[in-house]
Amino acid sequence: MKKFSRLSVVALSSAIALSGAGAVVVASPANAAACSGTVAIMAPLTGGVAFIGVQQAEFAKLAVADYNKKNGTSFITKDYDTQLDAAQASTQAPNIVADKTTIGIMGPAGSQEVLATGGLFGANDIAVVSPSATRTNLTAGTYPSFFRSVPNDSQQGPGDADFMVKNLKAKEITVIEEKTAYGTGLATEVMAQLKKLKVKATKYSVNEKNADYAALVTRVSKTSDFVFVTFQDAAKSESVAQELIKQKKKAVVFGSDGSDQPTFKTKGTYVSAFAPDIKGIPSSAAVIAGYKSTYNKTDADITTFGPPAYVAAQVIVEAAGRVCAAGKTADAKSTLAEIFKTKIAKSVLGGPIAFTDKGDVKGGRFYVFQTQADGSRKLVG
Repeated sequence: MKKFSRLSVVALSSAIALSGAGAVVVASPANAAACSGTVAIMAPLTGGVAFIGVQQAEFAKLAVADYNKKNGTSFITKDYDTQLDAAQASTQAPNIVADKTTIGIMGPAGSQEVLATGGLFGANDIAVVSPSATRTNLTAGTYPSFFRSVPNDSQQGPGDADFMVKNLKAKEITVIEEKTAYGTGLATEVMAQLKKLKVKATKYSVNEKNADYAALVTRVSKTSDFVFVTFQDAAKSESVAQELIKQKKKAVVFGSDGSDQPTFKTKGTYVSAFAPDIKGIPSSAAVIAGYKSTYNKTDADITTFGPPAYVAAQVIVEAAGRVCAAGKTADAKSTLAEIFKTKIAKSVLGGPIAFTDKGDVKGGRFYVFQTQADGSRKLVG
């Protein structure tokens, strides 16, 4: 199929809006049941970071169920396990395209997966709304159907560097770059900002698999204040933190958003996150209650990875619902066009949701948490 440009998508969106002038914003009771389609969920449901994918899928399914309940629509979801692996994601992508009931994709989780599949989805006019892929250039224009419900690394990299230097008074920082699309992109952003701040910084690159973290930590300077890590598996961040203690190095691990998982639990470490802790947002109470009751969870089970997936799925079904309200049949192409008009007044993340013409979420920010003795996180920035 011909690849959509963002201009053509916006033009189609305007056409849908005109055809539906005077219509209600959701499907009417008379045609609501006919408003249907499949939200594909691309997430790491098995493998080393299945914890992330399972929670993303749970929150996405909850968003679809909540929308159906409120509006009488008949949207469903379908799981596609990617294992946070580009090759696996590429294997799943044709299956999503082949399913003509697909109206949009919640996911994928990792930037490397978007790089591997974004071209195919863009060529087939299927919206991709990722709740966690932060590599900056994903929205540079190569993937015209790509959106994200979280901010990107052009905000995370400089922000984390500034926090370590200006708030935590770091004089020397070691950066560990994992050689993935996510890790290299973020490490580049951090190193550039540290250079601007004129702080001594040393970068070491490691492979995604079979890295020797004990040997790596031996290379960390005894005068280094922080070790900034760009892993997507938080168990690796924890390994580095424990090795620093074992080798009596003073440096503290500062993890990027990929480290915000329960397996990274050493007291005193830091982590940046692309979403707030929604348990502190009163307006999110109903979603929290729904999540806990539906999946038999507790407050402690809710991380920063799940709620952005709720938003991503919500964006898709609300867009498809507007297509139906205009008297049209919701499909991938029409839903994609409507996503550009997304205006959620207040999301589960506590603020409004709208997108730039490039697909980035407007007004996003990163949050810094410090790990407490019991493994919980305390907001510090």
